[in-house]
Amino acid sequence: MSNSSSLNEFLLLGFANTRELQLLHFSLFLGIYLAALLGNGLIITAIACDHHLHTPMYFFLLNLSLLDLGTISTTVPKSMANSLWDTRAISYSGCAAQVFLVFFLFGGEYSLLTVMAYDRYVAICRPLHYGTIMGSRACVKMAAAAWASGFLTAVLHTGNTFSIPLCKGNVVDQFFCEIPKMLKLSCSDSYLREVGLLVFTASLDFGCFVFIVLSYVQIFSAVLRIPSEQGQHKAFSMCLPHLAVVFLFISTAFFAYLKPPSLSSPALDLVVTVLYSVVPPAVNPLIYSMRNKELKDALREVMS
Repeated sequence: MSNSSSLNEFLLLGFANTRELQLLHFSLFLGIYLAALLGNGLIITAIACDHHLHTPMYFFLLNLSLLDLGTISTTVPKSMANSLWDTRAISYSGCAAQVFLVFFLFGGEYSLLTVMAYDRYVAICRPLHYGTIMGSRACVKMAAAAWASGFLTAVLHTGNTFSIPLCKGNVVDQFFCEIPKMLKLSCSDSYLREVGLLVFTASLDFGCFVFIVLSYVQIFSAVLRIPSEQGQHKAFSMCLPHLAVVFLFISTAFFAYLKPPSLSSPALDLVVTVLYSVVPPAVNPLIYSMRNKELKDALREVMS
């Protein structure tokens, strides 16, 4: 293959060669996917239907659930279909769509997690100004900026990746089209442009991570000064789920894209990719509903 223009399809990673293990993979991913659909769907419905939850915190949580539904629907169904039909193929356009949607949705989710950290900072450290700073118009603008940042990132990475000549075959050693694996198919130094863009994006993401950490340093300092034990419990119930989601998502995604080549192995790469792309959308609804009484009450009303 002389370049990427001659490619009609890519071959994704097959989880197993035997039919029994393929069906086991299909069943496991189906269970995770249905759990993600159910959990995020219930949160979206509860927030949309309960007027008590029409606040900035739950507005951002609704957006996060929408992004989670999109991210897991971009990668998991295709992998399930390949196992069910005993194939590994994905079309060239389907691969490009996966790369675009993965960066669009994950980029938007990361930006939204940063906005949610700011929302919690204002709520706890500047409560008297919360209504002014986090008005409905400001919240819509912040959410729109998060989605727009993901879209811009996706356009840059997708356009850059698929302009690189690919002549080392068409086998992508991952269960979806992941850019680091696709760059291994490049046969020229032009792949360094995408590497540079990934490093630049990671630098911006690291800046957001520092902002989140500094926000929570101030948040926990303020919480520890609250004299009421009930007030501390309520503040922690707002912050700890978000912090758990941030840690799970950021740590696995950073490791997947920035780990040194010496640590790379097919099994480790697969586990890390599942941890950042499949697990968070499925467990986020559980994390957010565990310590949140208002959300649990709304979910009970929806389910009943």
